[in-house]
Amino acid sequence: MTSFVHVDQPTVHPGVRRAEVLFGQIQAARAGANGARPLIALLIVAIAAAVLVVTESLVSNWNEGGLLAAWAVFCIAAIALFALFAGSIRQGRLASAWRSAARRRAAAHADARFLATAQSDPRVMQELQAAMWRQQSEGTVSATEAAKIDALARMNVRSQEVRMPTLYEAMRRMNSSRYY
Repeated sequence: MTSFVHVDQPTVHPGVRRAEVLFGQIQAARAGANGARPLIALLIVAIAAAVLVVTESLVSNWNEGGLLAAWAVFCIAAIALFALFAGSIRQGRLASAWRSAARRRAAAHADARFLATAQSDPRVMQELQAAMWRQQSEGTVSATEAAKIDALARMNVRSQEVRMPTLYEAMRRMNSSRYY
């Protein structure tokens, strides 16, 4: 005869439950701290400076092995502190200025790549000229930008008009230059 034994075992490990509660408390603390972002950023900088000073004074007399271990622990603690308050730091003025500067650099890089493509491909240059003329007729682009595109187009046309010598002509020129 078969008998079944029902043992009440927990389905979740107690350590996992404690960790979930801890992470929930940390998230609640981060969410509640959004109103005081500048103070939190200042507090982070002050704590980091104080810890750096204390660590330097403690570690200045140690040997090399202990020194390396202490700096490793300090770096891990600093990274954890910054990760904890990353949301508050990310929304500051300096971070938004850095992001806007990165966007401007990316746009300038994309424009430079597009102009390089337009210089090598006459179809792209013609489309660019048509768009510039359309915007100039609407009055949405300045005359200097239109003049810049026109100058690039004229330079592109001139470079296309220059005939490439054949291999025979190039070799004949090269060989004839050796004798004279």
